[in-house]
Amino acid sequence: MPRAALWTAIAETLRGEIAQGLYPPGARLPTEAALSARFGVNRHTVRHALAALAQDGTVHARRGAGVFVTARPTDYPLGQRVRFHQNVTASGRTPSRRITRLETRPASVKEATGLRLPPDAAVHVVEGVSLADGQPLAAFRSVFPAARFPGLPAAMAGQSSVTAALAACGLHDYTRAETRLTAKLASPVLALALQVQPGAPVLRSVAVNVDAEGAPVEYGTTWFAGDRVTLTVGAG
Repeated sequence: MPRAALWTAIAETLRGEIAQGLYPPGARLPTEAALSARFGVNRHTVRHALAALAQDGTVHARRGAGVFVTARPTDYPLGQRVRFHQNVTASGRTPSRRITRLETRPASVKEATGLRLPPDAAVHVVEGVSLADGQPLAAFRSVFPAARFPGLPAAMAGQSSVTAALAACGLHDYTRAETRLTAKLASPVLALALQVQPGAPVLRSVAVNVDAEGAPVEYGTTWFAGDRVTLTVGAG
């Protein structure tokens, strides 16, 4: 067999075993060393095969943990109360969040308009990645009026729950006033965060959340990995 075809044959073998359920969604594949021994090839050939499976979305790698079979798309309801941890837990998966940015800066024009703030008003910006079973589902940017929540950065320190931080600042409930969904292609930076290929399809959600009196409290933008999330729209 030509060497160029070795990694292709290994990828097809693993793809077939995954399709048969021998490695179910969320399962970890054998290590590179184990696969090298099984197929009688070096690790470079195994890596090439695994990269091919990752490129078509069959598997995904978690740094320091291994290579895992991609789970089924997660149902993600978009209702008046959208809580990431509740949605992912309800789908039978384990939620987590990684915060990558927490800073205070002047609002952009769109942010100021959405939050009904004066131009260049100060806002707190929280960015990060939302994961299910360790796999990135979405990247997000949440923007909050700094004057309304002066203690938000301190409340966010050391934790990943925006809802808990807002509760610590006195906001115990909020609802979604509007959501706009747009199909996009992942930029190289977004693709890196979501662990997808540049140009992969993503769904961008732009939403405004309000308090009980209807005052805007959050201007949020979320980029969902198109093949990992099924968005459903309801009234609740």
